[in-house]
Amino acid sequence: MGQREQDIVDLIPRLRRYARALTGQADTADDLVQDCVERGLGRLHLWRAGSDLRAWLFTIMHNLHVNNVRRARIRPDGAPLPEWETAGSAPRQDDVVELRSIVAALRLLPDEQREVILLVGLEELSYREAAAVLDVPIGTVMSRLARGREKLRQLTGGRERHEAKG
Repeated sequence: MGQREQDIVDLIPRLRRYARALTGQADTADDLVQDCVERGLGRLHLWRAGSDLRAWLFTIMHNLHVNNVRRARIRPDGAPLPEWETAGSAPRQDDVVELRSIVAALRLLPDEQREVILLVGLEELSYREAAAVLDVPIGTVMSRLARGREKLRQLTGGRERHEAKG
């Protein structure tokens, strides 16, 4: 296995996290990751050396997800919550309740806002990288992010979690 192939394999946990947040279903997310990695490996010759491989794969995943949603046309209302994996100690009950509330609120956002929040907030892509993944202008990313964050504040009762960083 070459270095670029290994780099793709190393990105699977991040792809999986984004896919689970996008789909809300572990099985669907795993299928999406598999399709993305398969397509990425099969089209690795199209990747421009020197560009961000992670953003390129997220673009592939985004396009696959959009195509899947278009094909399905109907998304079930009672989709199960994602399986959040925790490392270290077990989460406190209030953390679990807050996380479920945030996940439920994310599911209520329009796809365009949810995707931007996940790419920028969860995956820590820059606005420029998120714009490239979604194939929209940076200003569109910024406005979707602002509207999405405001809607999340409304849906979660204005709660914001502030943690001390040290």
